[in-house]
This record gives sequence, structure tokens and C-alpha cells, in this order.
Amino acid sequence: MDAADIAASVLVLGIIFVSLLSNVVVLICFLYNPEIRKQVPGLFILNLTFCNLLLSVSNMPLTLVGLVTMGHPGGSVFCQIVGFLDTFLTTNSMLSMAALSIDRWVAVVFPLSYHSRIRHRDAVIALGYTWIHSLCFSTVATCRSWVGYHHLYASCTLCNARAKASGTQFIIFTVALHSLTFLLTLIVLCVTYLKVLKVARFHCKRIDVITMQTLVLLVDIHPSVRQKCLDEQKRRRQRATKKISTFIGTFVVCFTPYVITRIVELFCPVPISPHWGVLSKCLAYSKAASDPFVYSLLRHQYRKTCSLLANKVLKRSPLNSSSLRMENNAGRSDNNLNTTNNIQPPTNKPLGQ
Repeated sequence: MDAADIAASVLVLGIIFVSLLSNVVVLICFLYNPEIRKQVPGLFILNLTFCNLLLSVSNMPLTLVGLVTMGHPGGSVFCQIVGFLDTFLTTNSMLSMAALSIDRWVAVVFPLSYHSRIRHRDAVIALGYTWIHSLCFSTVATCRSWVGYHHLYASCTLCNARAKASGTQFIIFTVALHSLTFLLTLIVLCVTYLKVLKVARFHCKRIDVITMQTLVLLVDIHPSVRQKCLDEQKRRRQRATKKISTFIGTFVVCFTPYVITRIVELFCPVPISPHWGVLSKCLAYSKAASDPFVYSLLRHQYRKTCSLLANKVLKRSPLNSSSLRMENNAGRSDNNLNTTNNIQPPTNKPLGQ
């Protein structure tokens, strides 16, 4: 192993550790807090967590073994099973992110009719589609024997070498797979979250106008207080932009290099560096480690649940249903309708406040 392979192995090991720990914490919070289970977004987060956990215990360790041994890990049948999971779990997780963005768009743009527009039945139907969509692509790839160990990525996944006989069919399949998963999800994320940002900025501007009118009336207000109000307005607008950028940015940074490498591999005869292939695969894996923080652990209810569980484990204070209920009631509105952990619906206050 050279220095690059050692660094890649350490990176994959770190991603496995963070992904397992953070997703298990999300799963514990979901199982322990009844209020989280009642919320429609909780179903999408549960599905995303399931995909991330399964990816962390099946595909990531096998990639680590491939990097360490510099060879094919396991038998051909076993590698095909893992390759099936790679396509299925990656596709499923992307579509789950798209479903979450649609849910939060409805929550912010249509807060008064949210519960009539997005119900548990609708969430189950959406999840059913993500599973059927993912199963179709992964099943076709496996039945056509297009999955196997790919040395460029040091993992069991779609393999060009096994699909040489298919030629055009494999190219069409790969382009369709990435178009209907990565590209579709990216478009949905951009459209929904940019609309959310537009609504949030509108309400930020409305509150800013009210604040400025109030400051004008308070002629005797101290200059430091006036400056603090102006600074808070600026921070509010910046937080809104940063949070929306996080949702879209993490998706683009983690998945774009891998998808582009896949497409270039189909049409470009120039060999791709194995170090770049492994790095792009590691970036795709890192999305499983970042998702718990982006979608769950930084939100109000999850933070409170983690704090209560930590207090119980450390025996700082008793954890009972009444205390948990009080925390849930305090953050129920924030987590049902917010776009991010501090977004408020238009009927209350704007994003970032």
C-alpha cells in the first residue's frame, strides 16, 4: 500500500465510524421520542437512516477491505449482492432527500394546509415509490450481471468490465440511472429549497421593515441597541442562506464527483486514476455520515432528545415521560413546519429567527 491508499483507508474507516455513530443516534431518538415518530418527516428520515446504516455495514467495510488487500474482497456471488445493495441504497437515499425537500417546501409555503396536504399515507406512498424505483434499477443491473468488483472504486458496484458485451444497453442504463436519481434529486432540491429561501427572505424583509419603523419611533433608544437590532437582521438573512446552502451543497459536493466520474468512464477512453476513483467513492460515502447532522441532529427535537438521553445515561437527572412531553411541546411547531432547525412558517416568523 502506498501513502494514498493508506490515507484512503483511514478516510473510509473514519466515515464508517461517524456514519454508524450518528445514524444510530438518530435511530435511537426516533424510537424513543413518540413525537418524532408522529411527524411525517420522521418517516423519510427513518428511511434515509436505514439506507445509511445498511450502507455503512455492507458496502463501506468491503471497500476498506479492497483498499487494504488490493484485491477482490469475497466471492463473485457475495460481491454481486453487495453491488445490488450499493445501487439500491444510494438511489433510495437520494430519493428520500428529494421527498424531504418537498415536505419542507409544503410546510413553509403552505403552513395552514400542511397537515391536509402531507399525511402519513402520502409519505408511505412516496416511500413506496422510492423503494420500487430503487429496486427496479438494482434488480436490472444484477440480473444482467452488470455488478461486480470495480478496481477503480475498490468496491462492488456497477462494473463496466462486466458489461462490455452489452455495450449500448449498459450506457443507456447508466445514463438513465444517474438522470432519474442524481439529476432528478438535484433539480427537486434546487427548486424546493430556493422557493423556501424566497419565502423566508420575504418574511425576513417584512420583519426588518417593522423593526426599522420601531427604531424610528424610539428616538431615545441607545445607539448600541439600535446597532444590535441591525446586526441581528443581517445575521438572520445570513443564517437562512447558509442553511439552504447546506442542504444543496452537501448533496452536490458528495455525489457530483462520483456521478461525473461514472459518466466520463463511459465515454472517455482515457484511463482514470484509481486514487481519484476511490476519492470520489469516499465522497459519496461521506453523505451517509453528514445526513444525520444535516437533516436530524441539529434540529430542536433531536437535540433535546439527545440531551435527555445523555442525562439519563450519565444519571444527571431522571428522564420521565412528563419531562420529555414538555420538551416536545416546546419544539413541536418548530419541527413540524420548519424548513431547517430554526425556520419558522410564514404565519409566525421568518427563517433564521
